Amino acid sequence: MKRAALYLRVSKQEQTIENQRIELERVATLKGWQIVSVFKDEGISGSFGRGVRRQYDAMLKKGVQAQHDVVMAWDVSRLSRSLVDLVTTLDELHACGIDLYLHQQAIDTTTPAGKAMFQMCGVFAEFERGILSERVKAGLNRAKEEGKVLGRPIKAANISKIFEDRNSGKTIRQISLLHGLSVGKIHKILSGVV
Repeated sequence: MKRAALYLRVSKQEQTIENQRIELERVATLKGWQIVSVFKDEGISGSFGRGVRRQYDAMLKKGVQAQHDVVMAWDVSRLSRSLVDLVTTLDELHACGIDLYLHQQAIDTTTPAGKAMFQMCGVFAEFERGILSERVKAGLNRAKEEGKVLGRPIKAANISKIFEDRNSGKTIRQISLLHGLSVGKIHKILSGVV
């Protein structure tokens, strides 16, 4: 018997999760799944990540601990309104061997058709990440061609003062703090690399 976790969420306090709960409990009974956990985020938008949605975070953590076999939600928007966050969640569930049931979209990864849909979502997500990566690289290359300097601005260092501080016995960390430079940068200056 599969152990099911229900994830219920509404965006506003005046809304109710009861309709979601009742229908998902009915489906679990029909499928012969035992509901072992119910996670409720009430009055929290799906656009927020795990840091704000405490029950969502708890549901994923318990999945990693193998405390349930399938996560049931009313629809995909209950899990997330962000494609990036949704893909991360799907990857995490898949990596833990946890199935997913989304009632409104009729996605059930405990079935062969549901598994195929899940895998197609993964393929499209990987494709989306690839496109995004290519766009970022193209933008960086264009900026370089236009003569823009990328990265953090280089802070001017008073090299003679750094050597004075080192000769007076200050540690590299103290010098780093005094001059507002990283420890690595101070090492490079003192070794003559910069």
